Amino acid sequence: MSFFKKAALAACAIVALSGQALAEYPERAITLIIPWAAGGGTDASGRIIATLLEEKLGQPITIVNRTGGGGIVGHQELKTQTPDGYTIGVITTELSMYKSVGSSDLTYTDFTPIGLYNADPSAIFVRADSPYKTIDDLIAAIKKDPSAIKASGANFGGNNHIAWISLVQLLGAPADKVFWVPTDGATVSLQLLASNAIGVAISQFPEAKALVDAGEIRPLAYLGNERNPKQPDVPPISEAAGIEFAVSGWRGIGAPKGLPEDVQKKLASTLEEVVTSDQFKTFMDGRNFGVIWKGGADFEAYLKQRDEAFGAAIKTAGIKAN
Repeated sequence: MSFFKKAALAACAIVALSGQALAEYPERAITLIIPWAAGGGTDASGRIIATLLEEKLGQPITIVNRTGGGGIVGHQELKTQTPDGYTIGVITTELSMYKSVGSSDLTYTDFTPIGLYNADPSAIFVRADSPYKTIDDLIAAIKKDPSAIKASGANFGGNNHIAWISLVQLLGAPADKVFWVPTDGATVSLQLLASNAIGVAISQFPEAKALVDAGEIRPLAYLGNERNPKQPDVPPISEAAGIEFAVSGWRGIGAPKGLPEDVQKKLASTLEEVVTSDQFKTFMDGRNFGVIWKGGADFEAYLKQRDEAFGAAIKTAGIKAN
């Protein structure tokens, strides 16, 4: 047999073996990196996804919590793994903020997007006896003078702060005049609202539910583009003000950049089955987490939009890491 014929046969064998290996993905255990501590919302949602993915992929999935640096440690570790489909991870809202804040160069472009499974827009809350009877009343006050409105919703530079700044900015008011009262969490901010120490609180609805049910505070609008089926009477800001709003907390599954297309498609299609399943929806609903599905290219477009929106708000606020 000639050298060239042997080489051709060897090449054909390699291609055949490669195709067989790809078709059999996954052949072994998968690691899921979670960039936040055990016990939190990201950990809980990541673990149920891992459990349901195991059932459908037929391989065990090992959870690894890599904490530190406000999620940077875990995201960085995921970025540096081999893009073969055997290490995936939960990627979160903070990825939309790191570069603009200056805490890390990490962005969504460092990863292969698999699918978005959760997005929870914050909402605007006021006291039950607030002079802002409707969202239109508050919008008028923001346009007149945002510095006259004491607002809070956790830390300076966090998701709720950025959401408020974005709203002010999109309404054409001077966002650098925002009066933000930093706290250790949205729950503390909501208590300040109930006690009349501030005029507006930005929070996700589950955290505000107790005070809403008690009649002490009330929601004016969601900072999002779609109505929440759990709160159908609360308008999204896109309807109330006619603006597209892209700042909201999100969670998704990603992989290191360079993941083979066939593996990406296999993971995305399987994850879609998980996210749209009754079991997953029941789990998320029981914890008041929103469920949304965007896979592959749609998820990448979503991340691009979030990156730009957070970046614009952070720049306006002059927020930088220490």
